[in-house]
Amino acid sequence: MAIKKYKPVTPGQRNKAISAFDDITADKPCKKLLVPLKSTGGRNNTGKMTVRYIGGGHKRMYRIIDFLRDKDDCKATVLTIEYDPNRSARIALVQYEDGEKRYIIAPNGLKVGQTVASGPGASPEVGNALPLGEIPIGTLVHAIELRPGQGAAMARSAGTYAQLAAREGKYAILRLPSGETRMVLVSCRATVGTVSNPDHNLESSGKAGRSRWLGRRPRNRGVVMNPHDHPMGGGEGRASGGHPRSRKGLPAKGYKTRNPKAVSNRFIIERRKK
Repeated sequence: MAIKKYKPVTPGQRNKAISAFDDITADKPCKKLLVPLKSTGGRNNTGKMTVRYIGGGHKRMYRIIDFLRDKDDCKATVLTIEYDPNRSARIALVQYEDGEKRYIIAPNGLKVGQTVASGPGASPEVGNALPLGEIPIGTLVHAIELRPGQGAAMARSAGTYAQLAAREGKYAILRLPSGETRMVLVSCRATVGTVSNPDHNLESSGKAGRSRWLGRRPRNRGVVMNPHDHPMGGGEGRASGGHPRSRKGLPAKGYKTRNPKAVSNRFIIERRKK
């Protein structure tokens, strides 16, 4: 999973650094696991723009990912490692012993031909999904459930992982990628290993057009708007805009928006680092 840099033959290639895609083993996805993905362009059902800076982009099909990993007592063989346009991580097509095929988030180091398993009793090896109560302390995990049977919710993007720090009673203590330490029930499942494509954060598009291909339109700053368009707009000359805030007037850059009465507060031991 190397990063490919280009000789600057054109201006758009001067700062371009993208994935070499040397870990991809298939050109086409599995048709049975595809569903259409409708592009909204930021409009709601009446055609009104409700989300700005969205539009255009290449057509995509959604890959149905198995976040539950609930097919227990049945091993699966990795057929391919594939690119998914809807996420930063790679996905793996696995085939179970009964012939069923599913997509899973590919862990770093997973190879074609390797066998993965899930459920209680599975060995804590890379790619295997099992309850947190059966994973050794100190293991790096990803695709973590927050509630039993919910499906993977945390540590799913490229290169991320959480560390199983300890176990206390019916809770496992996890150190998350953000620096947050929180408790999760030991019956929740997690997949052993780190997520694939760890060099994703080193990529640089090199030109604005690549953002347009991804469906991202230009984003203009609040300080360059007029006062009736944004709280930070207006002023003579190049005004800095005063206190940073959103278009709705909500302060930014340090202002806490989390509900102090949130139910999940009791599971968080240490908040994320700033």
